[in-house]
Amino acid sequence: MTIRLAAQERDFVGRDLVEKFDFAQSVGFDGIELCAQGDGIFAGRRDELKRARAAGVVMPSAVVVMPYFVGSLDPADRRKARDETGRVLGALAEAGAGGLVAPNGFAVASRALPPFTPPRPDAESRDILLSALAELAAIATREGVEVWLEPLNRYEDWMVNTLADAVGFVSQVGSPGVAVIADTFHMSIEETDIPAAIQAAGGWIHHVQLGDSDRKEPGHGHYDWSATSRALAAIGYDGWWAMECDLSSAPANVLPRVSALLKGLWPNG
Repeated sequence: MTIRLAAQERDFVGRDLVEKFDFAQSVGFDGIELCAQGDGIFAGRRDELKRARAAGVVMPSAVVVMPYFVGSLDPADRRKARDETGRVLGALAEAGAGGLVAPNGFAVASRALPPFTPPRPDAESRDILLSALAELAAIATREGVEVWLEPLNRYEDWMVNTLADAVGFVSQVGSPGVAVIADTFHMSIEETDIPAAIQAAGGWIHHVQLGDSDRKEPGHGHYDWSATSRALAAIGYDGWWAMECDLSSAPANVLPRVSALLKGLWPNG
């Protein structure tokens, strides 16, 4: 088993995706995680993505970069999030990507920050998220991609904080179009035992995102990458590891170190 390592397109040097992919390979990376902006921006990149794919660029995934979310408080924002995410899924298929990382919401509400009480009943929030996931899962299945529900830490979301939380929602939807993403930075805050949480989530994990304990690149903080690597190997994980974090220095300095660290830890890799 070998690790497939990606980073977000903003982390790679180049004028276009082809040049960025050339740079990615030169620093030990295997793919580009795309930034899925809303307001028609990402959907408008279909031709660009098709050309890049034809040129051999590997784009395994994308992450939602929108100011509105399926769990937003405003019904109009929720509807816009569903519509825009549906359009993104169609564009992802053109890129040959496997799926889209999407949270319930970001900075919508928190039980750990004032006023400490979510602004709507939990039952309503659960119904809203389940409805959105079911709708998006149907689109994803039709397009041949997936939606990966992302647990965020307690300061960024009030409802989906752990892998177990995400599995609970995804399992209720019961569609091959929706799965779970494990983000190491958020796990470093929320999971009591990260390897145990990974093993409990098991096959629901279809994607992994990377950030150390300080939300910089792997190796910059005190996160236990070896334990996570062993846990993912134990569940038979064969998906991508994609960086979603800040860099402590220039990409040409940072990324080769990350590749050496993670690929060196992967069992039998």
